[in-house]
Amino acid sequence: MARIFIDGSAGTTGLRIRQRLLERSDIELITLPEEMRKDENARRDALNRADVAFLCLPDAAAVEAVGMIENEHTAVIDTSTAHRTAPGWVYGFPEVGDLRKRICQSRRIANPGCHASGFIALVAPLVRAGLLDAGAQLTCFSLTGYSGGGKKMIAEYEGSDRNPLLDAPRQYGLSQQHKHLPEMAAISGLNAPPCFCPIVADFYSGMEVSVPLFASQLRGTPAQIRELYRETYTGPVVRCVESPDESGFLSAAALSSSDAMEISISGNDDRILLTARYDNLGKGASGAAIQNLNLLLGADETAGLVL
Repeated sequence: MARIFIDGSAGTTGLRIRQRLLERSDIELITLPEEMRKDENARRDALNRADVAFLCLPDAAAVEAVGMIENEHTAVIDTSTAHRTAPGWVYGFPEVGDLRKRICQSRRIANPGCHASGFIALVAPLVRAGLLDAGAQLTCFSLTGYSGGGKKMIAEYEGSDRNPLLDAPRQYGLSQQHKHLPEMAAISGLNAPPCFCPIVADFYSGMEVSVPLFASQLRGTPAQIRELYRETYTGPVVRCVESPDESGFLSAAALSSSDAMEISISGNDDRILLTARYDNLGKGASGAAIQNLNLLLGADETAGLVL
């Protein structure tokens, strides 16, 4: 039975990971009393006793936690931004390239960012296949539910006296320095990050990431992209679907509460729209973390997932 410790179990992602693990019979969850949750010695002991440690912490605290591990046995799945492009860490998106094999063999896994997951799923296969040049200058739009902002944003949206501006979608990351940009470029194989437009709206969870392309940017055709996606994403978690069309609309909440991701291509021969839909709390966070845990443990990859 694998011993698992969640460092930072009080946050949104940590809580969801804990809820999932409590339902499993192949896991022994190492827990700390509430009064010792931030005690350095207690955390150090728990980290070193664990077979796998989830880090659900701010970046600096995640780096500090890794430094507390004094053995080669404890594997780490870090949900922060701290190690996503760091040497010695494997990016935890198994559906791209050889990452599944590398995850299974690694002791240091960086869980992907929510926005980054969709962008990488759409772009990385194209760059690897030579359909898109590594120097391509791309744009990415991403719609997310407010739960992606954590406890503080959830409280703002669900408060009785909330700001009326929250009734409409809000764009952010206006400085073009969003923390997901480095991994979006590096893991996709791009020379530079995209012009990124994340938008949070008044729904709890769900995500829709879109990358628009002109035919002139491609070294191929939309039909070739569609075929590549079909070959790359056969499930069980990420799958290619024919352009989903909800009477001419695409809802960002279509996969809310699911751990799956749907990849599609729409548009025409001149203007192409690549889209990934999933749950920002599922494949965009805790679902991805559980999938990576399953790979590390040699368990069924879908154990504990809602697909």
